[in-house]
Amino acid sequence: MVGKKVVMGVTGIIGIAFVILHSLGNLLIFQGSTALNAYSHFLKSSAELLWALRVTLIVAVILHVIAAAQLTGQSRAARPTGYVKREPQVATVASRTMRWGGVLLLIFIVFHILHFTTGTIRPTGAFSHEDVYSNVVGSFRIWWVALFYVVAMIALGFHLFHGAWSSMRSIGVSPPSPRPLHRRLSLLIAILVWAAFTSVPVAVFTGLVR
Repeated sequence: MVGKKVVMGVTGIIGIAFVILHSLGNLLIFQGSTALNAYSHFLKSSAELLWALRVTLIVAVILHVIAAAQLTGQSRAARPTGYVKREPQVATVASRTMRWGGVLLLIFIVFHILHFTTGTIRPTGAFSHEDVYSNVVGSFRIWWVALFYVVAMIALGFHLFHGAWSSMRSIGVSPPSPRPLHRRLSLLIAILVWAAFTSVPVAVFTGLVR
């Protein structure tokens, strides 16, 4: 079980680093189409680096999901009969929603790739590999697309908060503490990343970004 927790921790840290960088890139939309499209072109022009990142992320996600499923199975096997009365004290909303939040995020990742990367899912009926700005603005003008992304980012925020500090404990970097500083830093990271990602669909849907 310890090994699986280490895998969860390491892959979680990889995921956290990615979403932080990805959220910063997304914010370029507020500088206009030229900035966002130039950023997209830079990533695509660095094919080797882009594919190295993609492979790393795909492997990390697969290992993260497998380890999570195995740990959940072991936890249920160790306690086949649930609590008669469960009163969470130390657990937070984030920790209690990690499982369903993780499932939602897995669905979101698949949708997001098919939506903005491959263009397989085209809510607007059109897709351009060159004009990422138009893809984003056109998609988030559709209410259900914007809503789906906003809800998914709420799940991401909770997942980040619990995952960020528990990942460090899983790999033994952050020892248990009654008032861990790392937990407060995790909350700050979760809020900033959530706000960065959420601001894009909200800004487009409300007309702040056109």
